[in-house]
Amino acid sequence: MQLRRVRIAGTGKYLPERKVTDEELDIRLNMPAGWVSKATGVGVRHYASGQETSSFMGARAAEAALADAGLQFADIDCLVCTSGTKEQPLPSTAVFIQLAMGEQESGIPAFDMDATCLSFLNGLDVMSYMVDAGRYRRVLLVATEIASAGLNWSDKESAALFGDGAAAVIIERSEEEQSSRIVHASLKTYSRGARFSEIAGGGTRLHASNYMADQPEPYLFHMDGQAIFRMASRLLPGFLDDMLKTSGNRMEDFKLVIPHQGSAMAMRLIRKKLNIPEDRFMDITRNHGNTIAASIPMGLHEAIRQQRIRRGDRVLLIGTAAGLSLGGLIFDY
Repeated sequence: MQLRRVRIAGTGKYLPERKVTDEELDIRLNMPAGWVSKATGVGVRHYASGQETSSFMGARAAEAALADAGLQFADIDCLVCTSGTKEQPLPSTAVFIQLAMGEQESGIPAFDMDATCLSFLNGLDVMSYMVDAGRYRRVLLVATEIASAGLNWSDKESAALFGDGAAAVIIERSEEEQSSRIVHASLKTYSRGARFSEIAGGGTRLHASNYMADQPEPYLFHMDGQAIFRMASRLLPGFLDDMLKTSGNRMEDFKLVIPHQGSAMAMRLIRKKLNIPEDRFMDITRNHGNTIAASIPMGLHEAIRQQRIRRGDRVLLIGTAAGLSLGGLIFDY
């Protein structure tokens, strides 16, 4: 049994000021009018610029989540950055988020957890045990992503898909009389798909010192969308069936399903393969794009803000990530 008496106390979001439309990208990619809209189904995504670093965006989302929960930073025991991209190789982005919040003397532990697009889901799963056990009273989870910095513009479809932004969630232990809890979670990785989505350069194997301006590809984002689609479509139904069976749930038990907003194609795949009714499916792709690990907490934030879920409602978070990984988490909001 995985039950944890943990509740979401507040959420926040930050989107960069610069909006980038499908029409703008049609021109940048030298494609016919309407190509980006048809290929991605996004519409508008946001790109970070100027002072909008990952830590800046994460700090603003974190402050919004604190305000939503009626809390101060001093009420937080731990800050975890749950992102698929890093502001720099070291130290962790969480450290810079603490700094950007003006809390550099707080001593509050700050570290990163990375499971690419499923970083937030994985962080919520792991850290909820720490909260339930009493190790921390409250944990601030932040997902902040600048995908636009590493896009390969010669790979037109993936370049048009991504957006930047940040989202934050505060978790705390729920009281006995409260219905909020985490019910079940699952993460599975099939490393046969490890090369389907990657940035090969920048680590110890292909160090940054080896970068050459005339051969930048190893240091830019690469995605084999068709390979991911085929593998995910084969694995997702069985993954969800196993989750439902193990946790004793049925699809109709969920008030809302909040997926990783991978692409319009991924949204259609998830809805069709998993037989999810449209009115119980949270899709924010059209005005966000794929914001990597920030997409699930952004979807959660919007679901709460739009009152599509209320306290006590059962919710499913689900998605895929580079690796290739599948992840899901069931909770009562």
